[in-house]
Amino acid sequence: MEDCDSAEDKWDDGWGDGSSLPSMLADLKNDKPTQTNHSLVDSWREIHGSTDWAGMMDPIDPLLRSELIRYGEMAQACYDAFDFDPCSKYCGSSKYSRRHFFEELGMSGCGYEKWRWEKVWSKSANWMGYIAVSDDETSARLGRRDVVVAWRGTVTGLEWVADLMDFLKPVTSEGIPCPDPDVKIESGFLDLYGERTRRAGSASTRRASSEIFQLLICNFKKVLTEVKRLVELYAKEGGKEVSISITGHSLGSALAMVSAYDIAETGVRGDCPALRVVNVHDKVPQVPGMIFNERVPQAVRRFVDGLPWSYSHIGVELELDHKKSPFLKETVDVSCYHNMEAHLHLLDGYHGKGERFVLSSGRDPALVNKSSDFLKDDYLVPPYWRQDENKGMIRDDEGRWTQPERPKPDDHPPHTNYHLEQLGLGSN
Repeated sequence: MEDCDSAEDKWDDGWGDGSSLPSMLADLKNDKPTQTNHSLVDSWREIHGSTDWAGMMDPIDPLLRSELIRYGEMAQACYDAFDFDPCSKYCGSSKYSRRHFFEELGMSGCGYEKWRWEKVWSKSANWMGYIAVSDDETSARLGRRDVVVAWRGTVTGLEWVADLMDFLKPVTSEGIPCPDPDVKIESGFLDLYGERTRRAGSASTRRASSEIFQLLICNFKKVLTEVKRLVELYAKEGGKEVSISITGHSLGSALAMVSAYDIAETGVRGDCPALRVVNVHDKVPQVPGMIFNERVPQAVRRFVDGLPWSYSHIGVELELDHKKSPFLKETVDVSCYHNMEAHLHLLDGYHGKGERFVLSSGRDPALVNKSSDFLKDDYLVPPYWRQDENKGMIRDDEGRWTQPERPKPDDHPPHTNYHLEQLGLGSN
């Protein structure tokens, strides 16, 4: 009880009225009017980067901010749906079926329907994301039919190994068509996305590697074929354009970049502009390439360009600063700086460089502590609070606690091979 009284005293000292988190939200929300003189129907191309977001980030365009949060939440859904419980017989898969995916995540009003891209897991490979399409009502509001590809970030040990494979590798080595042999991508990211297995190591290592990458090809093939199929399907509707939006966080951000490049190079869609949202205190997006990158002097760049660790971080960058938020505490836990929900919180309060942090929507700051310990303790939001009820266990008809069966994931749809052949990626 004394601890609770102490927390209230701290709150009084900081805010002067002894109010609760909801009243603080009222103070920090919407005291800066959010106005826009354009609609998504008129400006979605600019928001998607047709002008490289010139004049839209400082101050930030309110529609751009809300769209970044919306797509960020779709990437966060990959984390929330991923089953990484070692006691689960479905460990490595999506917890939720395609039909009930957004409903189970509390996103039933998001206006999208999840499509295939389920069977990408086994004991060696894991579910990495999903493809979704806007429904009719949302498409009318957006001014086009929107196909979304969402990738999950690093969770498993194998994915951490891939992150650390930091030397550059030509994209053509993994089957991505590219006329320029000098176009290279970090080896681990490319291997996770690509279609070929590594040849080094013992026979047993090669067999294990083959199993892993054979299943990860499901990502590669399903992304290309399903996106191509959906673009062709909805292009026949007439009256509405079809956009492709690719989103991801951490490793998922890298895979989003690779898949966007692949989609463009295979002719499914043209240029794919990239916008990277970063926390300036987060060092993860700088690795690899922290030392030798596009920011080094030109003379040094010419000298190191041939090295396998000389990087250029692509895309337009929107820099956020977690120290601007009055909700977040000082911490030495660098994982908090990289946390996806923290980034969404920072986006919600960002108005431009040098501007005061003011929440622009009703998005709950308590979401920050969903999988971290980043909110100030005064707000009495427990860290790492998100968990499944009874860790997914249910009582059967006999009163015993058991893990429920899940529907079998979708396999490759019958049109996969046809679309692979159209892309020049048919099996040999």
